[in-house]
Amino acid sequence: MREFVYYSRSAVTAGNMIKDNLMQAGRMDIVCNVIISVFFISNKMRDDVKLHLIFDGPPHAPRHLVLESNEEMPISKKNVAGLIKRMLYKSKDEEGLREICPGCSIERKSFEKLIKDLDKDGKDVLLLDGKGVDVREADLDKHPVFIIGDHEGFPKEKKKFLKKIDKISVGPKVLFASQVVTILHNEVDRKI
Repeated sequence: MREFVYYSRSAVTAGNMIKDNLMQAGRMDIVCNVIISVFFISNKMRDDVKLHLIFDGPPHAPRHLVLESNEEMPISKKNVAGLIKRMLYKSKDEEGLREICPGCSIERKSFEKLIKDLDKDGKDVLLLDGKGVDVREADLDKHPVFIIGDHEGFPKEKKKFLKKIDKISVGPKVLFASQVVTILHNEVDRKI
């Protein structure tokens, strides 16, 4: 199973803060585009993907949302924001994943703790960085974990934490996070 970690420093952490304008909810519009790119292909959902969302915005940061593809996952392209809103409404201020619906869980967990846990589990954790090794030349594991930052990039303390993580690049241009996901899927699909 391939995994993605999307970090957002501004995504809100309370369901009541998600209104019609997703941009004003800490760029929740970008989060929705990432979710769509992670899970959907032409006429179906991918069945081999897990997405970790880390929201560091107000008022209850941090929140770790986990979405894992499965047949019962209640998601469609039209209701992505509604699913996130529902998950945040049912969030508790405690560690330990709490399943909200099939394939969708939430907990209080920091970005650093998540990355340490993934590394401890022996995962091949890779940070997307313009100065990294080109993904086409990288020796990718069958089950990689890709870390992608939001449009603001990682704060200084997160960058310092990430220094030891192997870095890969999808090319010479800075792309939208959702575009990066699509390229990564394509490259891994070609290699397996």
